[in-house]
Amino acid sequence: MPRSLFVLTMLYGGMTVIAGVLAYKQFAIGPIVVESGILAFLLLVVISSTLAQLFGKAVANRVVLWGFMPLAISIVLLGIVLALPPSPDMPPENLAAFRQVHGQTPRIMAAGPVAYGVSLLLNVWIFDKLRGRGPDGGGGGLWLMARGAIASAISQAVDTLIFITLAFYGEFPIGPLLVGQAIAKIVLSLVLVPFLIAGALALARRLDR
Repeated sequence: MPRSLFVLTMLYGGMTVIAGVLAYKQFAIGPIVVESGILAFLLLVVISSTLAQLFGKAVANRVVLWGFMPLAISIVLLGIVLALPPSPDMPPENLAAFRQVHGQTPRIMAAGPVAYGVSLLLNVWIFDKLRGRGPDGGGGGLWLMARGAIASAISQAVDTLIFITLAFYGEFPIGPLLVGQAIAKIVLSLVLVPFLIAGALALARRLDR
């Protein structure tokens, strides 16, 4: 196995797990509020696009599908830990905070993997589909970065639509949340992802040198 494939796959598995944890904190970009899990999710987009560029769409899709394994195991382990009796020495406020953060509702727990699978597979498909349409054949340069930005922006918009609809529809009006999250994710995709993909490709080629 190429060293870059091993390292990127390892990082990918870690990001699938940490994205759900980071999502509990929100940060503001001007008037728009976005959940912090997008930072890990953008790295998933970057890694899957890098794998598609270096090893082809089939390899990238397999990594995306295998990403369900650490995601599922982390959900099961969280359920087990929440069900275990707490230590009597644990401060009540710490226990309450842990349960508040990790005691997700079944709808949210189901919405996350669905949105993850659809959006990441879509990202790989779009990124690969655009490969041969640039002046350099999609092998590098500005078109490579543009492909990453386009694929990420579309897949992130789809991820937002699926997750928020499945997790919160009927609980409260989701329109403002959908619009705000989609705008923030698209902007971050256009600003950050092209440069992150270029950096990831440079790192991968250095690892395999």
